[in-house]
Amino acid sequence: MASSSLFLILILIVLVVYLFGRKRSEILAQAVGGVRNLHSLPNYYGLMAAVWAGVPGLLLLCAWLAFENTVIQNMVIAGLPDHINSLSQSELGLVWMEISNLQLGAMSSASDPSYFVAIDRLELLRSQSQMGKTVLVLSLTVLGGLIGWRLIRPEQKARNQFEGVLRLLLLMSSMIAILTTVGILFSVIFESIRFFQTVPITDFVFGTKWSPQMALNAEVAGSSGAFGAVPLFAGTLLIASIALIVAVPIGLMTAVYLVEYASPKMRSIVKPLLEVLAGIPTVVYGFFAALTMAPQLKTFFENLGADPVSSESALAAGLVMGIMIIPFVSSLADDVINAVPNSMRDGSYGLGATRSETIKLVVFPAALPGIVSGVLLAASRAIGETMIVVMAAGLAANLTGNPLEAVTTVTVQIATLLVGDQEFDSPKTLSAFALGLMLFITTLMLNIVALAVVKRFREQYD
Repeated sequence: MASSSLFLILILIVLVVYLFGRKRSEILAQAVGGVRNLHSLPNYYGLMAAVWAGVPGLLLLCAWLAFENTVIQNMVIAGLPDHINSLSQSELGLVWMEISNLQLGAMSSASDPSYFVAIDRLELLRSQSQMGKTVLVLSLTVLGGLIGWRLIRPEQKARNQFEGVLRLLLLMSSMIAILTTVGILFSVIFESIRFFQTVPITDFVFGTKWSPQMALNAEVAGSSGAFGAVPLFAGTLLIASIALIVAVPIGLMTAVYLVEYASPKMRSIVKPLLEVLAGIPTVVYGFFAALTMAPQLKTFFENLGADPVSSESALAAGLVMGIMIIPFVSSLADDVINAVPNSMRDGSYGLGATRSETIKLVVFPAALPGIVSGVLLAASRAIGETMIVVMAAGLAANLTGNPLEAVTTVTVQIATLLVGDQEFDSPKTLSAFALGLMLFITTLMLNIVALAVVKRFREQYD
């Protein structure tokens, strides 16, 4: 039985247990003189019975699916001859891949005859695992349902118990974001430590040349490579700055117009059209930047007498990226400005201030914490963008402040380093994790600065 079918059967059993549990509570209510003599409503008794039925079986199913393939793989590999088991982990991974391809029919010949015996063992173990999973999950679900059904009593605090289950579920949901962040951080840190054991951290942080291509042997010129991250962060900040210079003024002025000046009809038309920009795929923006914006900028500046302009430039990528993040700024600023109490506007008007003075001196300062949050979100979006930079700014790690030259960013290099089959034991590949760690630290510092600004003005205007 497939896992999806097993899950549907589990849900069906849980639903049946809920109905029987509710029915049992209703019968008990009649025996004790009505529902008012029960601790909880019949619905809660049914829900608790369903929890007893569903939770154990679901947990077992998830655990089984999480470890099933690993256990089967280890058992199949352990059954191979000793000369295969003595191979390294990476070589055993290739052996397992070949066995899987043979089992699927993607390959017809094997490099070792014992692989065909391993295929038979693999199919047997998968069949036994499927049978054991089905029997155990369904048995545990039915047993849990019977226990939940038997626990139904007039004095059972079903409502309190079910609310406790909900609180636990909400707590676990809230912990997912925290645990995910911690997991990402530690995975990046561990790989970065391996990188810094090969390349000094000072060379990485302060180096001005980025050339991570490692030669196959020492006789090849330039075999040591260069891992200076300064050009990458300079390019990232240059493109993100151009994007914010475009997006922040336009986004804020658009939000002010929509909230303070536009009629309801105009607002209902302009706001949805503006937010359509947020739904356009970034690859489309990349096409526009590479095929339209970059050639036009090259022609424009060369006609002005400038030096030959690169066909890929930070200015082209930054301008198009700025257009892309306008909705992030305008939408959040719109909501924040709209949330400023009208009493503050009325008080300003009562003192004789004009509308523009009210916006500048009252509304904007009151909405500043939310505006800063919107700008920070837009900055994070700009720093993390990859596709537009790849298509419009190129891959050259140039240390320059000239927006008409080709540059690259941290995210583009991370994507480039991790594309294709890579060995995670070379400085070239591990440098991607070091770049990710530095980007994480940079974003954290931006968050700290933004929170300080928000805290200061929120205390003033709350």
